[in-house]
Amino acid sequence: MKKLINDPENVVREALEGIALAHVDQVKVALEPFVIYRADAPVQGKVALVSGGGSGHEPMHGGFVGYGMLDAACPGAVFTSPTPDQMLEATKLVNGGQGVLHIVKNYTGDVLNFEMAADLARAEGIEVEAVVTNDDVAVQDSLWTAGRRGVGVTVLAEKICGAAAQEGRSLKEVADLCRKVNDKGRSMGMALTSCVVPHVGKPTFDIGDDEMEIGIGIHGEPGRRRVKLAPADEIVEMLAEPILSDLPFKQGDSVLAFVNSMGGTPLIELYIVYRKLHEILTKHGITVARNLVGPYITSLEMAGTSITLLKLDDDMTKLWDAPVKTPGLRWGM
Repeated sequence: MKKLINDPENVVREALEGIALAHVDQVKVALEPFVIYRADAPVQGKVALVSGGGSGHEPMHGGFVGYGMLDAACPGAVFTSPTPDQMLEATKLVNGGQGVLHIVKNYTGDVLNFEMAADLARAEGIEVEAVVTNDDVAVQDSLWTAGRRGVGVTVLAEKICGAAAQEGRSLKEVADLCRKVNDKGRSMGMALTSCVVPHVGKPTFDIGDDEMEIGIGIHGEPGRRRVKLAPADEIVEMLAEPILSDLPFKQGDSVLAFVNSMGGTPLIELYIVYRKLHEILTKHGITVARNLVGPYITSLEMAGTSITLLKLDDDMTKLWDAPVKTPGLRWGM
């Protein structure tokens, strides 16, 4: 294992200390328990958004805390769900009196712990709603989930719903919008390599030099199938066709096309993926109205990519374009 770390047990704590120093104008960090939250929290009169999950997927979620996106994020250990006390503390830190929305990826530990935290927060008089994202078309159930996994749509929901909260919409309105984004989005990913969890010290799974995993999860969970390595255009077709047929997306739709790096894939390769995806969508009569290309929901240093398509309407497009200022996503300010 070669990593820029000190003690594997201190990776998350030291990374949190680093993000607090690097983005002092945007975020604050609590270390007992671990929470990243807006520097100006709580924002009175605004619905607060809280998400979280295991570390190792940076910039998700802590990198998306700030104006126009999340109010707080709960980082667990690498690939490990945060605890209910973290989620409760985050909820209390950012509650501005209009309620708190929990955005939860569909992983069993995340769902159970956020449910417990929501119950505890409600007992303290805080209004809480929760939305679970489950956009991954690769598998119905996995080692970590009951039902589909929550992946790339989570980032898009955090941005769109963060903008809705920022403009003053109610908790119910923001929660309903989050469900709509989840319902209109689909994702699928693939991996060329495994990754190494620091405290484990060896690859999560073995894969041959001439192999790739189609439908991989963000923790290295197996996908639909393992096949021989293929050119980029063929890989994009393997990912795009199941996504397009699942919603289904159809001629005349406008979409946000999100091409994501799993951590070890450089931008030059992501743009090759985006080029082919754009071609496929154009052939289907689908308009790419917005796009996002880069490493936004990663799996440590895993080489690979995921594709997310979100069917847009005018309201979602406006909210996507709204100003955002976070460590990991920024425009319009």
